[in-house]
Amino acid sequence: MDKKFFKEVRILDGGMGQELLARGLDVNGTLWSANALLHEKYHQLVLETHLDFIRAGAEVIVTTTFSSKRIRLRENNIEDKFEYLNIKAGEIAKKAKELNPHILIAGGLPPQNLVYESDTRPDAEIKENFYDQAKILNPYIDFFYLDVYSSVNEFKLAIEAIKSFNKYYLIGAHISEGVRLPSGEKITDIINKIEHNNLIGLMLSCVSPENYELNLAEIKSLGVPFGFKLNGFKLTNPKSGYADNYQKSASGNPNEFLGKRNDLNPKKFAEFVKKFKNAGATILGGCCETRPSHIKEISKLK
Repeated sequence: MDKKFFKEVRILDGGMGQELLARGLDVNGTLWSANALLHEKYHQLVLETHLDFIRAGAEVIVTTTFSSKRIRLRENNIEDKFEYLNIKAGEIAKKAKELNPHILIAGGLPPQNLVYESDTRPDAEIKENFYDQAKILNPYIDFFYLDVYSSVNEFKLAIEAIKSFNKYYLIGAHISEGVRLPSGEKITDIINKIEHNNLIGLMLSCVSPENYELNLAEIKSLGVPFGFKLNGFKLTNPKSGYADNYQKSASGNPNEFLGKRNDLNPKKFAEFVKKFKNAGATILGGCCETRPSHIKEISKLK
């Protein structure tokens, strides 16, 4: 792919995990989207969901690998399925691309431990986790998407882990509220404290439109293509922690404890996106609770 790909306005897909649940994916422990890969009866559902985002205008789809990390599979006693689940995610995304050769596949590398919280495990363990998942995804993807990380160290370790694959990467930083990562660091630190050779853009991921706006000036000042994957949750900072709430959740659906906004319909979503695009954002997409209808509306802005 062209390193300048995101210098032009590009449309990304929306939130695969929440969309799969909305389309009938059954709950299975804390597996979330990984359950759709585990059972063959859902593989067509994953493919059709990718295709619906593409039909809506997405030029980039992200592999359905957010929950296919070792620690989450270990929690659910299926760590032996780690390779199978990540291969299957790559295969299904590749099939969507074969039907739509113009699109790109982003290999989703999720935070390897908790969501919306810094990974404080030993560096060697974190890096190994990133490498293991990246190695499986590498044959199927056009670039890596470092998806919803909460600290500079996670980005540093992920970039080191994927270095041998010589692929570009897109950064997806998370800010739950305010103007700092959950680690307390600034967005600027991601650029200034890491040596970047294959960086193609930086986003805020799984954030509200309002919180993105708080950070827009800093993101714009970084001198790299920028954008977002905006969510439709009511909050991303549950007081007792995402992991605690997920474990206690009766439905296995994060919107049970994060809430789902009713005001962020496709037209309202597109109003936010238009404002950010006019400010210079070129990477436009959705995260949790954004559906193909949201992507269709923002694709009209190209």
